[in-house]
Amino acid sequence: MLQKSSLIKGVITGGRFAIVASEYNARYVDGMLRSARSYLLKNKGDLVEVIRVPGAYEIPVATAKLLRSVSPRLSAVICLGVIIRGATTHAQHIGEAVTNALTQLQLTHEIPIIHEVLLLENEQQARERCLAKGTNRGLEAASTALKMARIMKSIDSKYS
Repeated sequence: MLQKSSLIKGVITGGRFAIVASEYNARYVDGMLRSARSYLLKNKGDLVEVIRVPGAYEIPVATAKLLRSVSPRLSAVICLGVIIRGATTHAQHIGEAVTNALTQLQLTHEIPIIHEVLLLENEQQARERCLAKGTNRGLEAASTALKMARIMKSIDSKYS
């Protein structure tokens, strides 16, 4: 978990970012989205696009389209969603499919995809991870996106 003090040290700024966020479980996803957007803007990130999709399962296809369509290239894409387990294994299957697809996209396009599509046990976990200030995963996602943008830029400049 990202601690607040680590966000303050060595602030990283700049980059072009997109956020793909699920509409399903909107209360929780919106909490992460607000935090991510705010953190990017405070750190001079250029928020190119926010795309809302119906559910977590649709996040990878919208992300793939963004990666192929946006020019110049994005520095990173932040993916936000909340899947809450139910009585069947459906949530587990959705979570695994999203994870596998986002991993493949990241490797294929060599653009960081920050995966905050959370598979949670219950609404209490969702409140803690999406609505609480100290543990909001949207804030963590934006911080990671900025750091990865800097790392990728450094690698490009060193080895290109």
